[in-house]
Amino acid sequence: MNTKSILAGVLIATASAATALAQQSDTAAATTIKSEPGNASIVSTVQASAEVVGIDKGTRTVTLKTPKGNTNVVASDAVKNFDQIKIGDMVTVRYTRAANLKLISPQEAAAEAAGGPKESEGSTTAPPGAEPAFGGARQVTSIAEVTAVDPTASTITLKNAEGDLRTLDVRNPDQFKVVKPGDKVRVTYAEAIAVAVEPENK
Repeated sequence: MNTKSILAGVLIATASAATALAQQSDTAAATTIKSEPGNASIVSTVQASAEVVGIDKGTRTVTLKTPKGNTNVVASDAVKNFDQIKIGDMVTVRYTRAANLKLISPQEAAAEAAGGPKESEGSTTAPPGAEPAFGGARQVTSIAEVTAVDPTASTITLKNAEGDLRTLDVRNPDQFKVVKPGDKVRVTYAEAIAVAVEPENK
């Protein structure tokens, strides 16, 4: 196998797969943070190579060997090149998480909160005959309420529709000029995993 990867598409994987990748010591990782009053976002990406050590065609599960141990990813029925994957193949895995918080008006919050959180999923695959590559993405959008603002501790606390509280660290002090208890925030969370088999040496 050579080291050239043909990363194409993304796949929905088990939570254990994403966690194992994030914990690897030899991965390439990058994080981007943007913040302006009333709007903040963070995007983190982890990329690593892994070896295929197991394949369950019945459940379409691929077992990958990583420095932190084995982990499983599942290929959906849309993956047409699944049968091309072999024990010993090397794969490139890229896991991305993104979160955005945006201050919105009470009217917008009321309209968007109707029906609860909005969730969407999607998947992509490599063309038939190409090296196997498969993946998917998931995005959830919900409305939260600001319950506490603490400029001294540089934190803001949010409450979701289920009543759960989460306190967030705030890096941009200008946020405290516009955010106050009772404000509504649109929270968008997205995650994606991409897996591509690295081609064999000819």
